[in-house]
Amino acid sequence: MQATAGIGIDDVRKVYSSAEGDLWELLMGQQIHIGGLGSSMDLAERAKIGAGQQGVDLCCCNGAGMRFLVRFRNVASMTGVDATPTVVERGRARCKAEGLEDRIRFVVGDASRSGLPSAAADFVWGEDAWCYVEDKERLVAEAARLVRPGGVVAFTDWVEGPAGLSAAEAERFLRFMKFPNVQGLAGYPRLLERAGCQVEEASDTGRFAPYVQLYMQMAQMQLTYDALRILDFDMKALETIGGEMAWMLELARAGKVAQGRFIARKRPDA
Repeated sequence: MQATAGIGIDDVRKVYSSAEGDLWELLMGQQIHIGGLGSSMDLAERAKIGAGQQGVDLCCCNGAGMRFLVRFRNVASMTGVDATPTVVERGRARCKAEGLEDRIRFVVGDASRSGLPSAAADFVWGEDAWCYVEDKERLVAEAARLVRPGGVVAFTDWVEGPAGLSAAEAERFLRFMKFPNVQGLAGYPRLLERAGCQVEEASDTGRFAPYVQLYMQMAQMQLTYDALRILDFDMKALETIGGEMAWMLELARAGKVAQGRFIARKRPDA
């Protein structure tokens, strides 16, 4: 696992309460994760998440993943936990606007210490957000605590690719993305097994590079004015962000960063 010092939850709250968070949503949509609806559907189908189930979304952001699950997978109810009040309030408003507020509940809090009841969820869900959490072992243990025996932990996340990051690359990548650390593709399975889960899948989705390229093209070819408006028309700031994304694209093409997909089932005896 690659890590850097001095990045914590306050930095993440700042991102998603500011123009930077708005810029990510402009480029990626309400589903601020690589692959959007297709990635969500793929994960839900592989994890066999469907009608009548009750789930928890750890690091739920504005709740787009939960809205997907109740609308497209007919999940009975969802509870989302996120540490940033700004995105939680936005999510509550969006759920109300879509008529889904009776099936989706938000909690402002630490996803690693949610305070939700043990073994009450059929599944725990996450999409490209656990990379923001410093104590990933505690987070995975919390996911395992929340899900019932035989239930599923299913998530995607940004991970270090098989080629590996140098110390300098990791430092630059983590500081740009405001990640305190990043797991390798083999790291999460170890944590899941330690937490009492049997891993069913740990794979590279192959989406990282083509989607980062798409976001760059959108910013350069279609959404330049919109991006500049969010950044108070600071062209230098946009160029700086574009440069970091171009560098991140090269990391992905070199196999140094990836989107990982993880599905695990809690053992009956755990």
